[in-house]
Amino acid sequence: MGGRLQLSKQWYSHFRVIVLCSFLHLGLSAQIAQYAVDYAPLIWLHSDDQYMPSDIKEHVLRTAPRIDFQRIADGPLRLDLDNLSSLNGYGKNGTNVFLTAVEDVTTFPGWVLGETPDEDGALHNSTACAVVAVQHEIPGKQTVVDVFYFYFYSWNEGGDITQVVPPLNRLFPDSKPGDHFGNHLGDWEHNMIRFVDEKPVGIYFSHHAGGEVCVWDDESCLSKRGERPVVFSARGSHANYPSEGSHIHDDALIDIADRGRLWDPVKLAYFYTYDPATETFTAAEPGTAPTDWLYFNGNWGDQQYQDSDPRQQTVPYFGLKKYYSGPNGPKFKRLVRRGLMPDEKGKFNLIKTLVHWYMGWYGCCLKGINPWLVVIGLLIALATVITLGVVSARLARPAVKAWVQTRKDRQTKEETAEVQLRLLDPERADADDEA
Repeated sequence: MGGRLQLSKQWYSHFRVIVLCSFLHLGLSAQIAQYAVDYAPLIWLHSDDQYMPSDIKEHVLRTAPRIDFQRIADGPLRLDLDNLSSLNGYGKNGTNVFLTAVEDVTTFPGWVLGETPDEDGALHNSTACAVVAVQHEIPGKQTVVDVFYFYFYSWNEGGDITQVVPPLNRLFPDSKPGDHFGNHLGDWEHNMIRFVDEKPVGIYFSHHAGGEVCVWDDESCLSKRGERPVVFSARGSHANYPSEGSHIHDDALIDIADRGRLWDPVKLAYFYTYDPATETFTAAEPGTAPTDWLYFNGNWGDQQYQDSDPRQQTVPYFGLKKYYSGPNGPKFKRLVRRGLMPDEKGKFNLIKTLVHWYMGWYGCCLKGINPWLVVIGLLIALATVITLGVVSARLARPAVKAWVQTRKDRQTKEETAEVQLRLLDPERADADDEA
């Protein structure tokens, strides 16, 4: 009986993919129909990751909209994927609306754990993937089709504070394994595959504030199972990488990925096209794939807890928080790009810049020096430069004022002399005016 049930599940999965492809042919142009599934990524989830892919709708149903920690009193009585964009009418066009869990998510209720894929990589009760195909022209080049594969997890586990690249790990002497900072409710990750003439040419992997790319035929960068690229999801953070093992991000933190459990995202997914000219999403399965939720401007999780909240913790000196705000959705993931990487760079971050500078100099000049000494020395040098700048400005102020006054006096004398000359020689003055 169990064998027949398993066989029926496999047939159902294959049948559903066939049906999806049929819908894709109907709902999308023939140019982007079949290969959106044929070349879809396969995801290796980490063997120790307890936060699995999550149903997008279930996540919304478990939340209530809040602005500045206050529930929207006159909002929808019941949120779902068909009315989520109505929240854009509140606050700053909805951008400061947070889908806040009705329960205290720091107690980890069962729904934040998601659903574990079966042996064939399929989910049966959770739609945790949205596929968005975007056709656009690259100026001066050609028409391309970018297919985005968005993966949703209800919980993002931040980095383990002990998994820091040496010697920066010495900055956190009191940390212990299991201290995770950067947790948040709601987690959107994605891959993007670029197609030219129906053939894949490259793939983008999102991780944290950035990402990386692989050329499709570069076997040293990208591995495949058949025609499908293999993606490795890091433990807890779900950052996507082209290989397993340890991966350094933000110059100092470590993500770990391995071949834990396989997930095939497109076996149960929503399929869409996106028109850049009208900024419109269209479902490839009319009547079954909701589109309203894609227009939501807000955030898919709790707002960052205040420092006074007993659940919140802060890493001294560096300002890292145990809990951050939830992310925004797929429409904000740079759906139109010139290259595989997003065109816009991330916002400037002083701490990240200093870490990047430090790690760049560490190998040649700072190795063996306690990082705290470097930090203190940098602060002293910065304070010295600022002090010298202030003192120099004060000392130079009288000289600058005198120079400015001299210039003004000279200009006044020249203007006075010109007026006197005009009075003494009217004919010359008339000639100057005619000229």
